[in-house]
Amino acid sequence: MGDADDVRGWLEARRDDLLAELIGWVRIRSVMGPPEHAIDLRRSAQWLAGTLREVGFPTVEVWPTAGAPTVFAEWPASTPGAPTVLVYSHHDVRAAHDDTWEQTPPFEPTLREGRLFGRGTSDAKGQVLAHLWGLRAWLARDHDGPPVTLKMLVEGEEERGSPHLAELLEERRDRLGADLVVVSDTMLWAADAPAVCTGTRGQLQAELEVMGPLTDIHAGAVAGVAPSPILEMARLLDGLHDADGRVTIPGFYDRVRLPSDEERARLAELPWDEKIWIARTRTRSVGGEHGWSPLERLYLRPAAEVTAVIGGDATGPSRGAIPSLVTANLQLALVPDQDPAEVGDQLRRWVADRISDKVAWDLTVSDEIGQPAYVTPLDHPALPLLAHAMSESFGVKAGWMRNAGSGPAALLAERVGAPVLFFGTGLPEDRWHDSDESVRVDVLLAGAATMSLFWPALAGGRLTR
Repeated sequence: MGDADDVRGWLEARRDDLLAELIGWVRIRSVMGPPEHAIDLRRSAQWLAGTLREVGFPTVEVWPTAGAPTVFAEWPASTPGAPTVLVYSHHDVRAAHDDTWEQTPPFEPTLREGRLFGRGTSDAKGQVLAHLWGLRAWLARDHDGPPVTLKMLVEGEEERGSPHLAELLEERRDRLGADLVVVSDTMLWAADAPAVCTGTRGQLQAELEVMGPLTDIHAGAVAGVAPSPILEMARLLDGLHDADGRVTIPGFYDRVRLPSDEERARLAELPWDEKIWIARTRTRSVGGEHGWSPLERLYLRPAAEVTAVIGGDATGPSRGAIPSLVTANLQLALVPDQDPAEVGDQLRRWVADRISDKVAWDLTVSDEIGQPAYVTPLDHPALPLLAHAMSESFGVKAGWMRNAGSGPAALLAERVGAPVLFFGTGLPEDRWHDSDESVRVDVLLAGAATMSLFWPALAGGRLTR
C-alpha cells in the first residue's frame, strides 16, 4: 500500500469493521453533565483504552480528574529521530433527548444512505476512530509501529469547556511533550471540498439573571405597574448589536486582530453558495456584521450569541403571571488577541450601564472555562504536508479555512509547548449538539486515509521541539 489508492482501498474493504467499532462506542451514553452518566463516562474511557491496546499502543492509561477521566496512549516511532505528535480529542458527548430524534434513538446508531446516525458519531468519537484506522492502515504495510512517536490524549469534559484540562496538563507535563499537537474536534468545509483548518475562535460563556417582582405575581393585579424582567431582558438583548450587526459592548473590538489579505483570499476560494449553505445548516437566512463576507464573519470575526432565554411559563398553559426571574445564556465567540477575562469585564460593565434600576440582576461569567482563539502559524512546515495528504485522500485539492467553534487549542499550545494543527472529519450538516447527529462514512474513511499518509510525510520533515 504505497499510495492513496491503496490506502483508500484497504480502508474501504474494512468499512464494516470501522462502523461496528464506532457503533459499539456510540452506544455508551458518555453524556457530560448529569451525575447519573458519570459511570458511562468511565465506561467510555475504558472502551477507548481497550481499543487502543488492540491497535497496538504499548502504553495506555486512564487518567482520573476531578471530573471525567482522560485516556492517554503512547507509541514510540519506528524510526529514530522522528518527531513526536500529541493528538487531542474528546469522548464525552452532549445530552440528547430521545423524543426529538427522528432517524434513530440517539444511542442506538443506525446507518442510512451513507450516514451513521447517533450522538457522538461526528463529535467526536468518529474523529478519534479515524485516527486509529489511519494507523491500522499504516501498520498493514508491514510496519511495526507509527512513523512518528504518537501520543493520544482524549478527554471527557470538552463539552463543559474542559474545566480540569489545565490542571491535568500541568500534572502530566512530563508525559505530554511533543513537537506538534493535532486537535481533532473540527469540521471540514464540505465532503467534496475539504479544507485545512488553520484556527479556531475562542469562547466566553455567561449567564444573566434579571429579577423583577419578589415572586411571580398575577398580571391582572399589577400589570402596568410591576417591573417586567422579560421586557427588560428583551430590551437589553435587543441592544447587543447595532444596525450594522456589530456588537455594542464598549471595547469589544479594541484588541481584535485583523486577518491578513492572504487569509481572506484563501477563504474566498471556498465554494460558497448561500442557498446551499442554508440547506446544509438549516439556518433559514444569513446575517451578521456588515462589511465582511459570510465566511469572514464565520471564521475571522468575533460574535455575540444568545443561546437560551428562560422565563415565565415555559411549558403548559400560561398562569397569566409576571415572572420574578428571567435567565439568558450568552456565548461570545472571540478571535485572536481578544482576552476572555477582559471581554468578561467589558460585558459586566455593558450590563451595568444599560440595565434599568427598576430590576435587580446578576451576571455570572464562566472565567474558568473561557477559551482564547488560536491560529496555526501559517508558515509551519506541517501545513502543506497536511494539505497534500488531504488532497490525495479526498481526491480533490484541499482548500483553507478556519473553524467557527472553539476548543482548548491555545491551552494545549501553551502547556505542551508546541504549535497546534487541526484535522477533523465533521461537516456543518452533521448537526453537532442537535437532534439526529450523524457522520458521513466516506468522510471518515477519507480522514483515516489522510492520517495514514500524513504521518510518514511528517516523519520525513524537520520539526524540532
